[in-house]
Amino acid sequence: KMNAPKYVRHYLLFIVVVFCLTLTSTVRSQQTNVSLLSAIDISTNRELFLDELLIDKLLGKAERRLHHPELREVAIVHSEPWEGNTSGYHSVFKDGEIFRMYYRGSQINLTKEKFIDTHPFYICYAESNDGIHWKKPNLGLYEFNGSKNNNIVLASGAVGGVQLNLGDNASMFKDDNPTASPDTRYKAIVFSDNPKGLFAFKSSNGIHWLPMNKEPVITAGAFDSQNIAFYDSINKEYRAYWRYFKGGTSESSLTPGGIRAVRTAVSKDFINWTQFEDVTYFDSLAIQLYTNQVKPYSRAPHISIGIPNRYIERGWSPSMRALPNLNHRELRSSHHLRYGTALTDAMVMSSRNGTEFSRWEESFLRPGIERDGTWNYGQQYVAWGIVETKSELKGAPNELSFYATENSWTSEAPTSDLRRYTLRLDGFVSVHAPTSGGEMITKPLKFKGNVLSLNFATSVAGEILVELQDNNGKPIEGFRLKDCYSIFGDTTERTVVWKNGSDVSKLAGKEVQLRFVLNDADLYSFQFQY
Repeated sequence: KMNAPKYVRHYLLFIVVVFCLTLTSTVRSQQTNVSLLSAIDISTNRELFLDELLIDKLLGKAERRLHHPELREVAIVHSEPWEGNTSGYHSVFKDGEIFRMYYRGSQINLTKEKFIDTHPFYICYAESNDGIHWKKPNLGLYEFNGSKNNNIVLASGAVGGVQLNLGDNASMFKDDNPTASPDTRYKAIVFSDNPKGLFAFKSSNGIHWLPMNKEPVITAGAFDSQNIAFYDSINKEYRAYWRYFKGGTSESSLTPGGIRAVRTAVSKDFINWTQFEDVTYFDSLAIQLYTNQVKPYSRAPHISIGIPNRYIERGWSPSMRALPNLNHRELRSSHHLRYGTALTDAMVMSSRNGTEFSRWEESFLRPGIERDGTWNYGQQYVAWGIVETKSELKGAPNELSFYATENSWTSEAPTSDLRRYTLRLDGFVSVHAPTSGGEMITKPLKFKGNVLSLNFATSVAGEILVELQDNNGKPIEGFRLKDCYSIFGDTTERTVVWKNGSDVSKLAGKEVQLRFVLNDADLYSFQFQY
């Protein structure tokens, strides 16, 4: 107040000045942070739309649309005596000119009186020249029923000085770490029941496997589904994912009673693991995930894609009784309700940092049309690993192949199947607009390269137009919408051309926004290239 003592007025004025300066500093700091965060540096990365990170606006009828793999042939029938009706947890990867596959061989003998594993778990091997036709080589490494004429690559017992009681899963991969020694070029995470935990294994040729450590390298977890690890070439470290129960009956969440979930950690040497944390999601869905199947996507390794198996217990109902293989479903339920009335399918999720995932609530791979061996607990467990294979259509580009279990534990027959499915390259999610049209505008980006390439599909009447804008949304001269030649067709690689050409190099390193105008079209990915 004006009639207050002079020193009080000065003190109040000082407080006001400090407050204003602090407020101004805060606003400037926030503006600076916004400026720093506003431009996402995508360099020459291929960008997909599994998440919404790059999308600022979807206008008109434009939307993100999830696509689904198409059913193909049965790739492998697990009918050997050391395999069986519950064979599963496959690992698949391309290795030079061949494709490699590893999986669990197992069989459950089920009657009204008993429920037993017919033989111990084995890890088996198959290979292919094209990812479509597979063979099981006779390796002669481990004995089964008095003979080594089989394709077993790992079994319980003394292995490299370690007594291993092989659990129900192991995951093999080729190590892309340039510093890996020749004898560790192939690595694996192998689950053991006793001692319980995940063992690190190595191999020089993908066939002969030895432990890298005498003790499990990860011991805190449930581990009762496929547990995986791989080399992350972006962060130059190994990352593992494994199964646990979140919110279980024990403090460590290792016992049933909670939600089936995923845990992760990293390592520099594949032996010593740190940064243990729970995988989190940008949603609040209470989804039970059996597997995770996370791996960097080969065409965009800065994005990890998981194809986890979703588990739902639905109980008995008229629809449940109408599903295939009712007699065996009832037999399974006589031992435990969930064995007959739980159902499984596959979802899709993605992450850019390895710990936070975007999930689609919609199923990625449904059980499909009802037929023997489907709509049961054990179907659509997708193999760990997505590989590129040739299309059956002459002249068409490669496609992605997925492999998923079928006919699992649906009869007394000692057999189960692995079926192949395909999807176009990058074809997980598109930005789609109908004939009435729609637009997508990206957040401000920075890129490297001199051309912009699209993976897209339109009808014969549809099209995509592209405009480059500055970070204020103002069209850039020469790259305006009206300058863009109509883009139509169906291809995984098409360079965008404006009236002045396709060269965008003068904008490299600057903040730009991309405006896509779509009409009866799907945009699957885009990439700035040299």
